[in-house]
Amino acid sequence: MTEYILAFQLHELLQPQFYIDNGGLWLMLLIIFAETGLFIGFFFPGDSLLFVAGIFSDKLAGSVFDTGSSFLNLLLVIALTAVAGILGNTTGYMFGKRIGPAMFSWKDNILFKQKYLHQAHDFYEKHGGGAVVFARFVPIVRTFAPIVAGIVEMDKKKFAFFNIVGCVAWVGSMLAGGHYLDKFFMQHYNFDIKKHLEIIVLGIVFITTAPVLVKLIFGKAKSSSVK
Repeated sequence: MTEYILAFQLHELLQPQFYIDNGGLWLMLLIIFAETGLFIGFFFPGDSLLFVAGIFSDKLAGSVFDTGSSFLNLLLVIALTAVAGILGNTTGYMFGKRIGPAMFSWKDNILFKQKYLHQAHDFYEKHGGGAVVFARFVPIVRTFAPIVAGIVEMDKKKFAFFNIVGCVAWVGSMLAGGHYLDKFFMQHYNFDIKKHLEIIVLGIVFITTAPVLVKLIFGKAKSSSVK
């Protein structure tokens, strides 16, 4: 019986609706903060949570301040969520920067190679801005990207700028996507996507993880061909 209850609870933790129904806007903000800057946050459903939150933006905004306008409620949720995401990435960056200098003196072992650290430094020097922005849209990667940026000592002002740009783009597109897709299907097809959130969530997970899977598959294939 206990195992059944535990499995049920773990299953719900993977459902965005669970957080919205049980914690509302404040829990969502905490999750976005954790997922974008803390090691423990990588397993949270960031993309799907934001998309579903867009569908329920009026409900979420109402828990803080109902503007009386669906559009303004959406903007309020976007603004608050963007702040949480920006602060999350900043926290990850500061943590990485604090432990970074020490890592350059670490000896190579099974889990750590100096050359990878230097490669990461060169990568952020060349593509740092794009890496910070792109990482926002990739699960797991967005958790560790700001930490790595801090470790390799990416320029603070450059990181801050692209942190804001990436976060606003990610949060805005996901929340607005859920909000307006829900309205579009209701107005044109009288179809309530709230009743089919499981399918929507699976679709989002597939779309957001596909680039990583393709990279891994083709990367291994390329390595094998070189050998």
